[in-house]
Amino acid sequence: MKKSKHILSKTLKIIFILYAIFLIFLYFFQEHLIFFPQKLTQNYTFTFQQNFEEINITTEDKTTLNGLLFKTENSKGLVFYLHGNAGNLGAWGNVAKTYTSLNYDVFILDYRGYGKSNGKINNQEQLFNDNQLFYNELLKRYKEQNIIILGYSIGTGFAAKLASDNNPKSLILQAPYYSLKDVVHHVFPVIPSFILKYKLETNKYLNKCTMPITIFHGNKDEVIYYESSVKLKTLFPETTLITLDNQGHNGVTDNLQYKKAIKNMLDW
Repeated sequence: MKKSKHILSKTLKIIFILYAIFLIFLYFFQEHLIFFPQKLTQNYTFTFQQNFEEINITTEDKTTLNGLLFKTENSKGLVFYLHGNAGNLGAWGNVAKTYTSLNYDVFILDYRGYGKSNGKINNQEQLFNDNQLFYNELLKRYKEQNIIILGYSIGTGFAAKLASDNNPKSLILQAPYYSLKDVVHHVFPVIPSFILKYKLETNKYLNKCTMPITIFHGNKDEVIYYESSVKLKTLFPETTLITLDNQGHNGVTDNLQYKKAIKNMLDW
């Protein structure tokens, strides 16, 4: 009996130590589990079959960030697009044609460490500040009542925060999370909240948003569970939730139901 208790006690200690090591690893390396940037050389030349301009800004900590502004004739305004957690503008730039075809200019930035943007991501406030710097730069060219902020996946939390601190025409969220910690707890309930440096609380940011909000979410999303958007809709009943039937996490912009809805929105 004593031997069994000793074995049990020793086993529990080992499990606790392994769990503690796992939490320490998660805390210090969570950027590598959330963000998957792909770098581009500084002399890389973007090639898109439409008119665009590169815009670079320098942050207070002397980091140079890169973005692309896609232009259309007779522009109605600007879609300020915040992309997902992988890749770079070389690929993300392809989403612009969906909106330029509807006579909206499109701006997309690469986060720190992505594409031709320098530096590395250290915390969420840093990302919020970077996004605001670019937004301020675009305000020199566009009236805010003609700017639509749009975020996809990880970018939805950034978009909600940016919209909450400004007053754009509207906010569009593609496959958003209620909060990033909510997604983590949904998949890994054993991870405590205090470990997560990136909480990205969309549910709180939307409290300050007074502009129209539209959410698009596929009911077959395998990355950010669909009920995340249902919870946001419940919390903010005035928000429009459009369910994309049989749509997974990727390819929302190419979804025909999405294209039809976004055309109606932007034409209006």
